[in-house]
Amino acid sequence: MITDGFSYLAVLMAISAFIVFAEQKTKAKLFEYLPAIVIIYFVVMLLSTVGLWQKSESVTATYKTLKSDLLPAMIFLMLLNADMREIVKLGKKMLLTFLLASTSIAIGFIGMFTLFHSSFAPNAWKAFAALTGSWMGGTGNMVAIQGALDLPDAALGYTLLIDSIDYAIWVMILLALVPFAKRFNAWSKADTSVIDKVGERLALKDAARSPMDFASLFLLLGSALLVSALSQYMAALLPTTDFLTKTTWVVIIATLAGMFFAMTPLAKRSGASELANIMLYLIVALIASRANFAELTEAPLYILAGFVIIAIHAAIMILFAKLFRLDLFSLGVASLANIGGVASAPILASAYSKALIPIGVLMAMMGYILGTFGGLMVGKILEMIAA
Repeated sequence: MITDGFSYLAVLMAISAFIVFAEQKTKAKLFEYLPAIVIIYFVVMLLSTVGLWQKSESVTATYKTLKSDLLPAMIFLMLLNADMREIVKLGKKMLLTFLLASTSIAIGFIGMFTLFHSSFAPNAWKAFAALTGSWMGGTGNMVAIQGALDLPDAALGYTLLIDSIDYAIWVMILLALVPFAKRFNAWSKADTSVIDKVGERLALKDAARSPMDFASLFLLLGSALLVSALSQYMAALLPTTDFLTKTTWVVIIATLAGMFFAMTPLAKRSGASELANIMLYLIVALIASRANFAELTEAPLYILAGFVIIAIHAAIMILFAKLFRLDLFSLGVASLANIGGVASAPILASAYSKALIPIGVLMAMMGYILGTFGGLMVGKILEMIAA
């Protein structure tokens, strides 16, 4: 049994690295349905369940320090690619389609929780708030909200179950609909002439980014850790409430810092997303190390709730597609930019045309910006419903 903090950290890092390496090198079918980050969570949780490490003073101190210090650094790095000036250039119609997707997802969560909240545990609203962050942005937003709302580590297992199972089926449905795009666009009377021009412009800009190098990685890492320290210092000076805790302030400050520096020369340095992912995977492993399989007793109900959320989201999107003449590409990519993030939105975009991949990436970046704030706002509404 591991009782030393460094050994505990080394094991978590090694497990995460091995699983990510296996995903990249083997291209196994398993990873098409379960992303590496989900497998990391459940492998680490299994080892926690069998008692590979003990919650000793050293292990607990390592867990708390790393989780609180890495979270704002990860948020900052994650947002460095989200340049608001480029997002605005997507065009009014695409931006409104993305916001429609985000709003309909929020309505889906509120509608589902209104129907089923009495069937969940009293604090289940926190788990769904974290999932809202993930389905408006990505796993990084989910982890940020988990920290901001002090969601128990074990409860995050429910959100990851929904995030993997329900999301995987939704991705398959959207990919299966690609051949019907022309028929759908004719039904909605959509104009798709602007989309190709936007995709070509973004592809040219992305090609101009500097290659990854040692100096850039070092600069990005140093900047992220400094932002983390300053975020925690500033958060300690701000007033708190039951909802706006110190950790919530840390998340908000780091998010605003990332949005600001995304418009500076620092954002032109390559490597921010790679460093952010390393931190994200380690944070998820840390969270899983405090969880236990015995605590996942309501998994089927949570998975059903996820499908209800997607059904409400899809119904609203189809209705507005007809009202505002929206095309299937914009609807699908906006939906996946929210629910799947940067990992899946470009895949769906490429199914339509390789030239459209940058649109999927940029929409997903917009999700990173809105996901944390959106999840916290929806969480407040869910808390009121649960009361």
